[in-house]
Amino acid sequence: MINKIFASFDEAVADIPDGAVIAVECWGYPATPHNLIAALKRKGTKDLTIITHCFIPQVFSEEHAALPAVLLPQMKKLISPIVGIMRLGAGGFVKEYVEKGMEVEIMGHGTLAARLYAGAAGLGGIYDPIGVGTILEEGKEKRVIKGKEYLFQEPLKPDYAFIAGHKVDKLGNLVYRGNYRSDQPVMAMAAKVTIVEVEQIVEVGDIDPEHVITPGIFVDRIVLIPPDGLGTPEKGRAVIDQLTQIESVRDLLFGKAD
Repeated sequence: MINKIFASFDEAVADIPDGAVIAVECWGYPATPHNLIAALKRKGTKDLTIITHCFIPQVFSEEHAALPAVLLPQMKKLISPIVGIMRLGAGGFVKEYVEKGMEVEIMGHGTLAARLYAGAAGLGGIYDPIGVGTILEEGKEKRVIKGKEYLFQEPLKPDYAFIAGHKVDKLGNLVYRGNYRSDQPVMAMAAKVTIVEVEQIVEVGDIDPEHVITPGIFVDRIVLIPPDGLGTPEKGRAVIDQLTQIESVRDLLFGKAD
């Protein structure tokens, strides 16, 4: 049996070269592989292309979390439906990097998911009605199918996928925690190399096959999150405490005080 378990996050990302394309899920704090992101930041890999559903500013301490935004100085391109949070200045936090040449490609969440699936399934691309008649059609091939206009979207095939899982066996058969699953399974399928950080590693046979979401064939490297690692429930509570200290966030969550 091939040993997929790595001793550290730094070891798991050690061979990622400059210019790599990396899919990494993020919906704020949840479903984010914080430890792998932090390790890639330490490594200093440059000219990265990051594919993610939600690219928002790092508004809390990196001692407690690491969102994809911590990689901004190392990036050359961002592919994402969401850039920024309106109450925190929208996409202004990426402006200086765009001015220095970083490219940003925006699309809908469904389009991103479909392009990842096209990459996973070996499809040549998809025809998508979203964005017709908007700036999103610039540079895209357009085709009329049965009287309706579509834009051609190329498949997304990341070099690497960073995945945040709940439980995995030593073959890489993976289970997610609730809605943390999101698009992580299709990212794992689409990527050439999938690296997973997990809360538990169990023996082969300890996971009911009916519960496996990402089969081990799509998982290449596994790292166990240590008790003091990022993404733990304790770190999550600390992040929430920090967020409630931000006035605009507090107003959004609890309403403005009179």
